[in-house]
Amino acid sequence: MSTEVENTESSEGARQQAQPVQVQVKDEDAIACYANFCRVTGSPEELIVDFGLNPQPVGIPKDPIVVKQRIIMNFFTAKRLLAALQMSVQRHEAVFGVLETDIQKRLRVQQ
Repeated sequence: MSTEVENTESSEGARQQAQPVQVQVKDEDAIACYANFCRVTGSPEELIVDFGLNPQPVGIPKDPIVVKQRIIMNFFTAKRLLAALQMSVQRHEAVFGVLETDIQKRLRVQQ
C-alpha cells in the first residue's frame, strides 16, 4: 500500500490555506501498461483520455492506433491531474534538461 499526498481545503474558515492530507492508496492489483499515444476528448461534464501504442511514431501511421486504455474523469480530477503532471515534468526537466516534444526537432538533433 502506498501513500499519496493530496491538497484539500479545510472547512475551518472561508479562506484558509490548503492542508496536506495523507490518502491511503491500495495499488497491488494495478495493471501497468505502456503508451506512446494519447487522445483527449470529452463532454461538458467529463474528460475522456484514451491511451494506446503507436508502432510508427514518425509520420502518419499506416494502420489505426489501437486504444488499450480509457480513463474517464470529471474536470476537477482532470485539473488535479494536470497540476500533478506539470509538477512531475518540471522536476524531471530540472534534473535532466528540457523535453523536446516535437519529434522532427529531436530527429534533426541526432543526425
